[in-house]
Amino acid sequence: MNYTIRKEGLWEKAVAFHGHACGGLTIGYRAALYAIELLDLTFSKDEQVVCISENDTCSVDAIQVILGCSIGKGNLLFHMRGKQAFSFYNRKNGKSLRLVLKPKPREMTRDESFQYYQSCTPEEMFDIKETTIRLPGQARLFDSYVCECCGESTGANWIRLMGGKKVCLDCYGTYDRFHIAEPDR
Repeated sequence: MNYTIRKEGLWEKAVAFHGHACGGLTIGYRAALYAIELLDLTFSKDEQVVCISENDTCSVDAIQVILGCSIGKGNLLFHMRGKQAFSFYNRKNGKSLRLVLKPKPREMTRDESFQYYQSCTPEEMFDIKETTIRLPGQARLFDSYVCECCGESTGANWIRLMGGKKVCLDCYGTYDRFHIAEPDR
């Protein structure tokens, strides 16, 4: 595959979604296309493709546009480690891999970095590793409850009991023995 050619307008779609072209977007663009090639992926209409990103940078926007991974569908998850690393899973064929960005040459300006990443092949950009995170289950739906303190609807798994009332995390007072509020006297 010739990676210097824009595949089917995908680069333009990624730039339009992200708002500008940059080195970070290029990293995600290349990672998504490489994952498509290596795992036989297609755009995920539901949760067939899963991406676990180890960062929340520009690169993730390209992955969303190209692979259809999103937080709302439950097939884009974050394992924040500050690394340009992405674990991709194909639920249909059971294949997975982790792409880790190789170090770029030092002392590059932002524009030089962009040009560098634009000219690299995926093989030059990424190390291919085995995934270290188990494929998560598909997204679950939770019942909702109205917080008896603020009145806002909250998913059941985020409700806490406080004084016999169902309350959301924002209204729930955490137990901290060093910062106990003194009762009014």
